[in-house]
Parts: sequence; C-alpha cells; structure tokens
Amino acid sequence: MPIRVAITGASGRMGGRVARAAHAARSFAIAGAVDRMGSPVLGRDLGEVSGVGTFGITVGDDLSRVLRKTNVVVDFTVPEASVAHCQAAARAKVPIVIGTTGFQQSQIKTIRALSKKIPVLLSPNMSVAMNVLFRLAHEAARILGEEYDAEIVEMHHRMKLDAPSGTALRIGQEVARGRGEDLRKVAVLHREGVTGERPRGAIGIQTLRGGDVVGDHTLLFAGTGERLELTHRAGSRDNFALGALRAAAWLVKRKPAFYDMADVLGLR
Repeated sequence: MPIRVAITGASGRMGGRVARAAHAARSFAIAGAVDRMGSPVLGRDLGEVSGVGTFGITVGDDLSRVLRKTNVVVDFTVPEASVAHCQAAARAKVPIVIGTTGFQQSQIKTIRALSKKIPVLLSPNMSVAMNVLFRLAHEAARILGEEYDAEIVEMHHRMKLDAPSGTALRIGQEVARGRGEDLRKVAVLHREGVTGERPRGAIGIQTLRGGDVVGDHTLLFAGTGERLELTHRAGSRDNFALGALRAAAWLVKRKPAFYDMADVLGLR
C-alpha cells in the first residue's frame, strides 16, 4: 500500500515540488493538501497549483480534515504555521516531517515537546548531499581544530525570509560541536568598521541574497598556507523534495521522538 502523505504550503516553492514528487512516486499517494487561510489557491486542484495538470486533489485550509486519511505530513511553510501543523498532527497521532527554517528557540521547544506524542523529523535541509556535508563539517572541525579559521558563506534568492539560512546555522553548529564549543558563544554574523583581529575560535557566517539562487553554501577552513573548502550548490528544489519524501517513508515506521535527516541516513 502506498504511503498517504498530506502536503502543507501547497502554493509555496517547496509545496509544489513535494506534490509533484509524491504524485510521480509509486510508493506515495497524496491524501490531501492545504494552504493558508485566504490563499488564492484554495479550492483549486493541487496538480494545477503545482503546474503539472490535474491530480484530483483540492487544496483546502483545514489540515485536521486531511489528517483523518493520512499516514504522514510533509510541511514546508513558516515557523508559526509549522508549529500549528505539528500540534494538529499530534492530536491526530500522525507523524510529521518539517523542512521549515527560521524557528525561535521557544518554537523548537514546543515541537520537541510534541515529539513525545508522535514521530517528528525536523531538518533545515532535506538534501542527502547537504546532510553528508554536515557530517564532514563536524569531522573536519574536530580534526583541524581552532588552528584553522572557520567561515561559512551562504547565498539564496531575494525572497528568502530568514538570515542566516537554517542550513548555514546547522553547518556552524556542526563545526562548533566538532570543536566542543557552543555556536551561540563563538558565532560572528556581522562585520563592519574597524573590527580588530579575528578572535581565535570564531565561526563566521556571512549571508548573501539575490536573484533566484536556490541555495549555495560554502564552509572554509583557512590555515597557514592552505585552505579547505566544502561546497554544496543546489540547482533545483527537487533534491529537497525527494529527501523529504525519503524522510517521510522512514518516519512512518518510527516511535514518537525528535529526529532529523542524520537519523534517516544513518549518520549518527
């Protein structure tokens, strides 16, 4: 039997990609799709909204109705909506995959509490290759140590709402953990004027925005006489959608807990 998936944020950049990927996959069936109240796509066919014909699924605004016939939710929206969707999923005892970024710590705390009731997978980046980069960042930082200055540069399209990206922050966290540090204590997110010498152990994260860039991330370790660079460039959002569905298929078999893509890929 195919896994019945509910898709939130149907009109969003990722909602459409997930819908197309799920529709094309034999192992999935789309149980329903929702968008925000007042959205111009409400009442329209999900396939039409996704730009690929007709699916026979009408976009609504009430996730609870869809959850009655759903095995798993895939959510790419905004933090406030993701928390509400996670709460609805918890009431219905349905697992949820969340790819939204830009959460406040209080919102993460709420989601973690809900993961005691249902399986919840939260990841700032669903790309399989990027999650390999997370692991490489941790290992490289552990081996190179503070003798190598760490800098992260990320670029996204002009419409992205949060900065730095959730992915850049996750890379920074992995570097910090590899060094036995807390990113919040060593991150440098802004430089201007006479800044003085670079502090030993600092982790710089610089943000670029422009055009229609899907997502570029580079981690640099600069040492004496040499530099190591790890780069991931996303040319399409399809890799994120396929990663999210891979996570969804994995999550439906799990017990209530808080997971991320590292669990899916066996990178712990």
